[in-house]
Amino acid sequence: MSWDDPSVDWAAADLVAVRSTWDYHRRCPEFLAWARRTQEVTRLLNGAEVFAWNADKAYLIELASRVPVVPTRLVDDADLVTRLAEGIADFGAVVVKPRTGAGGIGVVLAATVDDQRLDNLVAAPWVLQPLVESVRTTGETSVHVFAGRAVSRVDRSVAGEEVRVHESYGGSSRAVPLGEETSALAEATVAAAAQLLGADLTYARVDLLRWQGGWVVSELELIEPGLYLDVDPANAQRFAALVAGVT
Repeated sequence: MSWDDPSVDWAAADLVAVRSTWDYHRRCPEFLAWARRTQEVTRLLNGAEVFAWNADKAYLIELASRVPVVPTRLVDDADLVTRLAEGIADFGAVVVKPRTGAGGIGVVLAATVDDQRLDNLVAAPWVLQPLVESVRTTGETSVHVFAGRAVSRVDRSVAGEEVRVHESYGGSSRAVPLGEETSALAEATVAAAAQLLGADLTYARVDLLRWQGGWVVSELELIEPGLYLDVDPANAQRFAALVAGVT
């Protein structure tokens, strides 16, 4: 079912789980309004308040007080040049991405304040982060956390000089066994977010990168954490069991 289908009677459902709303970042106010209406008539896993918090990548700054996170700074039109200069001085090459975004859309790399790639910036506001070079070697690790426990892991690789692991940019994914260190950090991240929000986080995906000798969180996905069913079909059963267990 599509979240914006007016013919759907959400009140008739015992429970609603958002799974693949790939357009929410382009229609965020509308999507969040739907989520608030829906949770008034039925149970919505994770919930509208969680979605609103997670839709703004500024959440990474809050998480950084509790778990290791890729250094993240907020940037707006008024301070773009200043913040870019500071970030490049501190980190070298930086990544600028929209505060509300998905799928790698709008991600721009810059090595100088007049880098021509900055012409591709989408509308403000943004977050600024160092370019984590290990994404081109180690790649990115995604850990699914259901009911507070890590249940599966997918490692994702980029193509060539890309930094985006998504398939639309040539990236590839493969299911791998859970690792103790990555599982522990993923579970701690979800627990930290749950404590910050005072919410029950039923399902999540935690994306991790190698930075300065350790694992850090690059993203926490609480709205539509792709299950990578093409590379790990067993995630379908895991998710079905999760939903059945909370109805």
